[in-house]
Amino acid sequence: MNVWIAIGLTVVGCYAVKLAGLLVPAGVLERPTVRRLAALLPVALLAALTAQQTFSTGQDLVLDARAAGLAAAGLALLLRAPFLVVVAAAVLVTAGVRALAG
Repeated sequence: MNVWIAIGLTVVGCYAVKLAGLLVPAGVLERPTVRRLAALLPVALLAALTAQQTFSTGQDLVLDARAAGLAAAGLALLLRAPFLVVVAAAVLVTAGVRALAG
């Protein structure tokens, strides 16, 4: 497939999704179930992306330094650390495990 055809289809698809969102009646968006779903859906998608990026390499399931970094970030979040401290903890633990593992 030509790259420009793929880009054009992506542009049309994105525009169609945006247009569909604008055409939804306001009454539908005010329902409690829709509001709750809209609040929780990004969290679920981010959690799924994090799990997929942490525990897989291509087609294989792995348990490596990234898992230790994720655990450190989770612990920092439980301790209510600021966001930069959470990121720093994850980076430092991941780098430390990789350095020790060789």
